[in-house]
Amino acid sequence: MTITVRAMRVDDLDAADRVFRRAFGTFFGLKEPMTFRGDAELVRTRFATDPAAAFVAEEGGRIVGSVSAMDWGSVGALGPVAVDPDYWGRGIARELVPPILELFARRGVTLMGLFTHPHSPKHIRLYERFGFEVGSLTAVMAKEVVAREGGAEDVELLSALPPSARRDALLGCRTVACSLYDGLDLGREIAAAVERKLGDCLLLRERGGPPGGAPIAGFALCHHGAGSEAIAGTLFVKFAAVRKAAEADFAELLGGSERLAAALGAGRVVAGVNTGRRQAYRLMRAAGFRTTMNGVTMHRPDQPGYDRPEIFAIDDLR
Repeated sequence: MTITVRAMRVDDLDAADRVFRRAFGTFFGLKEPMTFRGDAELVRTRFATDPAAAFVAEEGGRIVGSVSAMDWGSVGALGPVAVDPDYWGRGIARELVPPILELFARRGVTLMGLFTHPHSPKHIRLYERFGFEVGSLTAVMAKEVVAREGGAEDVELLSALPPSARRDALLGCRTVACSLYDGLDLGREIAAAVERKLGDCLLLRERGGPPGGAPIAGFALCHHGAGSEAIAGTLFVKFAAVRKAAEADFAELLGGSERLAAALGAGRVVAGVNTGRRQAYRLMRAAGFRTTMNGVTMHRPDQPGYDRPEIFAIDDLR
């Protein structure tokens, strides 16, 4: 039969989720492949955030592959690309990549990135075929935190702001992101997380300004709870950033994420950092974060983007 690639629909989500978990669970050698990523929801959250950025491969009415992407303004993150293990070796992954590249081109993306596995020549060759070049390692890191009583009163959360202040804060987050890479904008991801109650956005204000009114110095988009991209019991920092060379602000943002995790009853903070951001990587290690797995970032075109030593940012392109 012929493989057809088409836009993902709501009624594809269960099948696409099964393909995703089975594909990566098999790749990582899990005894029960369907337990991959635990109760974290990735296929559904990505689709809900940006339905136009998700596609499936179908044969005879059966979903045999899927791909999704994240739109961060001028930056586009490709993946995950997943193919049912029963269909490996048939070139389906090569058919799933072009629709995302075409989408990025229409949206004016200037930097495309992805996370893949450095020990897998097959994966790297796939993306090199489409013009992606190998960059620096990305460390997926974690830190255990101690639960405490009380709420998250000592951190400022976007969800707690009134509508006008929320709009201003989102503009401030965009300003911070754009200082790292022109056009980088997490607005779509932040809005989806807050509106769908998948987590929240932790805000860091400039020192010396009026309470709640000072300019945004940094932010952390965090997932937590059922239906989010976080595994149960964890606070997943999907993206976080402070202005360039603002080491003290980055340390404060890390501390804020730990306090938020503790207040929510999450025993662990999970965050990824590209090692090209050497100072950020070193600071996270010094703060007690430990690498749980390594991936490699690939970019198209071949440039570092915001993976540079003076950049203090966390992201996870998985």
